[in-house]
Amino acid sequence: MFSRREFLTATVALGALTGSGLSGRWSRAAAQQKLTENDLLGAPDFGNLTLLHVTDIHAQLKPVYFREPSVNIGIGAVAGLPPHVTGADFLKLYGIEPGTPDAYALTSEDFGALARQYGKMGGLDRIATIVRRARAERGEDNVLLLDGGDTWQGSYTANKTAGADMITAMNVLSPDAMTGHWEFTYGTDRVQEAIDSLAFPFLGSNIFDNEWDEPAFEAWKMIERGGAKIAVIGQAFPYTPIANPSWLIPGWSFGIRDEQIGLHVEAARAEGADLVVLLSHNGFDVDRKLATRVAGIDIILTGHTHDALPEPVKIGNTLLIASGSNGKFLSRLDLDVSNGRLNDFRYRLIPVFSDVIAPDAEMAAVIDEVRAPYADELQRVIGRTEGLLYRRGNFNGTWDDVICEALLAEQDAEIALSPGFRWGTSLPADSDITVEDLHTVCAMTYPAVYRNTMSGEMLKTVLEDVADNLFNADPYYQQGGDMVRVGGLAYAIDPTKTIGSRITDMTVLKTKAPIEAGRDYVVTGWASVNEGTEGPAIWDVVESYLAKNPTVSPEENRSVTVKG
Repeated sequence: MFSRREFLTATVALGALTGSGLSGRWSRAAAQQKLTENDLLGAPDFGNLTLLHVTDIHAQLKPVYFREPSVNIGIGAVAGLPPHVTGADFLKLYGIEPGTPDAYALTSEDFGALARQYGKMGGLDRIATIVRRARAERGEDNVLLLDGGDTWQGSYTANKTAGADMITAMNVLSPDAMTGHWEFTYGTDRVQEAIDSLAFPFLGSNIFDNEWDEPAFEAWKMIERGGAKIAVIGQAFPYTPIANPSWLIPGWSFGIRDEQIGLHVEAARAEGADLVVLLSHNGFDVDRKLATRVAGIDIILTGHTHDALPEPVKIGNTLLIASGSNGKFLSRLDLDVSNGRLNDFRYRLIPVFSDVIAPDAEMAAVIDEVRAPYADELQRVIGRTEGLLYRRGNFNGTWDDVICEALLAEQDAEIALSPGFRWGTSLPADSDITVEDLHTVCAMTYPAVYRNTMSGEMLKTVLEDVADNLFNADPYYQQGGDMVRVGGLAYAIDPTKTIGSRITDMTVLKTKAPIEAGRDYVVTGWASVNEGTEGPAIWDVVESYLAKNPTVSPEENRSVTVKG
């Protein structure tokens, strides 16, 4: 009988042999064949260049559980297109059989049950194994590794070290370049200090110095690999000073600035670039539109919206690659590049099953070292969950519900608002909740909890504004993230409408009374972008709540009704 490691190795490796990364054609063979890590990570000798991409790791050094969204609504021209396809529809679209490793990795279908079967995913030591093998087999001069950002933030240890734990580990992994987003929430001085400590370039073509109106970072870099010249253009999250506190980075302005990208493409081609790669943290739909506006980009490595797609999306002559989040996946592109152009490619989205891929010894030692000072606190148990805790999805997740319940109870408020961050790992039913688990959903540099009054009219304005950031038909007006999570409040939303008319039927859950525009309500929340916000840290509020309510029993949230 197979162990879990043996079963996973067999089934995932069989998928790799098909060349598509999909499991539908091979899952029936799993019970009859036993394959090894070599089969999973081995690749045909194709082309002259191998491009590897990771993004949105969010400081997860160790393997994690992460449930993909069951709701990911696309608006306008992208409705029903990847990545706005989830669950059973996703399985059908890509020919993936339910219950297989790919079904577990790529969808929310039967996640709770499959998590027990297939285990955790990710771990920077496993990613290091994949990278090291590719470099050994293809030759270091033929492999290009790029990091899409959101790397230094999202864990207890990253918060304690201001990202130094991740920087230490990533210097060992040695990517050829990175860009960023949440990195900037450590503030100007720390960002500059951190970039100076990197063993590789930090690229940001769309970040300008406010005083001089000139680029604040290196915009792009020409790298030679596989006998080809590759221009890598960095694109940081364009709405960083809006989605995050601008007072942390007062000297820098951001933006999509696609006209600047076009100029960089032209300059790169003039300098003999055979391949142009945009290392982007725009979000998938923004990059999909950008690909129609900027000619000459061969590959966009997209990030920010945490989408994981097993096949590239082609827009004109541009390939869009979505590599997921939290270290669950690594994208591998084997490319035939010559005579100034991309001739052909092979693509695989490699699922990083931690029970299949052996950890890299050097990286594992580094991870243990940077975590050692915090080991006891990370493992400290603060509660238990009887049901699955998750966040990712357009509307409330069960982790968000726990946070909102804690806010309502501890702050004695009528309504709770919790930000719709897409980062935050999952936790299976019947699991202890540790300090580390809690911090994966709230570790940040502006965690203060506020309590104030807000009129019903202002509450609606807040919901409408966030909805427009998410559901605006023009992707260039979308800022990523998901809807603000609510506690004590129910509402209906029609994403197909325009700002001011999407939110209706707002009621107070406790009394079932309609929200009155002219009445003030006691509202609590956290992660305000306003400078000087005072209050306890969100993790202290949740831990205090769990001390009084040590077992949580999450249920499906029915406070949001989706129309249209």
